[in-house]
Amino acid sequence: MAIRYWEYEDAPLKEKLKSPSVREVAKIYFENETKAYRFALALLEVKKKGMLRLKDCDTKTLPIATWKRYLDFGVQVGLLKHENNAYSFTDRYSKPLRNIGVYIKAWMDSQANEDPAVLFANAKAGRQEKRGGKGVEANHEAKAAKENQTPADPQQETSTDTNNKDASIEQNNSQ
Repeated sequence: MAIRYWEYEDAPLKEKLKSPSVREVAKIYFENETKAYRFALALLEVKKKGMLRLKDCDTKTLPIATWKRYLDFGVQVGLLKHENNAYSFTDRYSKPLRNIGVYIKAWMDSQANEDPAVLFANAKAGRQEKRGGKGVEANHEAKAAKENQTPADPQQETSTDTNNKDASIEQNNSQ
């Protein structure tokens, strides 16, 4: 969590409450721009739909596993609840996080139309390429090439074997 407490003291909080943003909410939990973007995307979907099921998540923007990871994080920090296979907002904040809770609640109630792509301009917004697992042809090709490797110079190995045999015959003859 990247809580900068001085930003949530009474005077700065009053300024922030004038225009709450999902960017500020996500930046509380993640310093990394890409992670904050993904978390904000999940929060916006829950806000837009009220209750969000994993099967309703847009797999073109993020894979299902990533949606689940960030929605579960929202549950873990008390921002979301997961009941009946759906995620929705909850209001479970402890006293030390009261001002952050007030800010988040104000953002949830705001009617601002926010675009996470604009708010997190430096985030990697696309899907990541597969790094392994089933269906990756490059891994299969590399494995096949490794299995079919031949010695660099087959004649060199044969001549070395012949030299070793000649040396052992000479040794036996001299005894």
